[in-house]
Amino acid sequence: MALLQLDAVGKRFGQVVVAENVSLTVEAGALVGVVGPNGAGKTTLFGIVSGDVRPDKGRVLFDGRVVNRLGAAARCRLGIGRTYQVPRPFGGMTVYENVLLAAQHGAGLRGRDSLDRAADALERAQLVAVANRPAETLGLLQRKRLEMARALATRPRLLLLDEVAGGLTDPEVAELTGIVQSVQAEGVAIVWIEHVVRALVACVDRLVCLAGGGIVADGEAHAVLADPAVREVYLGADIETPTVGSEAPA
Repeated sequence: MALLQLDAVGKRFGQVVVAENVSLTVEAGALVGVVGPNGAGKTTLFGIVSGDVRPDKGRVLFDGRVVNRLGAAARCRLGIGRTYQVPRPFGGMTVYENVLLAAQHGAGLRGRDSLDRAADALERAQLVAVANRPAETLGLLQRKRLEMARALATRPRLLLLDEVAGGLTDPEVAELTGIVQSVQAEGVAIVWIEHVVRALVACVDRLVCLAGGGIVADGEAHAVLADPAVREVYLGADIETPTVGSEAPA
């Protein structure tokens, strides 16, 4: 049984269709990359999965349970965690306080359990050294890591990553990719929206391309990138497809 299943999901805002009969499955422990042009509905799809956006039609199933009527907080408690493309920390709180809040209110933990969970999330996101700094003083890379730490503190079984590599340098992207791979190695399923295509190719099990409100291609990363339909709607005819075995995100 798939951990996540979207069954003919549809969503429109006025006359604008952002999802039309989208069906997708994600197995437990999988790492699925998502690409597509701006306006393809990628972030809206994350909202539908996480509970921030209610679909107009179709079903969202998590671990075999239909969760359409559940809000974001309830889905978080079930094990759906997410980051946002633009980091949203509580700037006046420390890094540690931000993550502790996620453990307490996202995962519903209390006492020692919440403290341990926050400490573990900080370590996995490589933020221990700045745990006591105000979140508003962090640079972009550390803010991206804080987004991930807060999501990890909610104890996700499914982690939705939205553009966590955007704006980073090549070495920073490589560092972040290593963190993502370590999280997957612990059994967490990950769906990762990203425009830094080589970061996805370096580690995903599968790549999905969204465009025009639907799935254009779904399969092995290099095969998807080589698909003429994908090149036409997103990548451009002259893009160089990353070589097999490439481990240098760019």
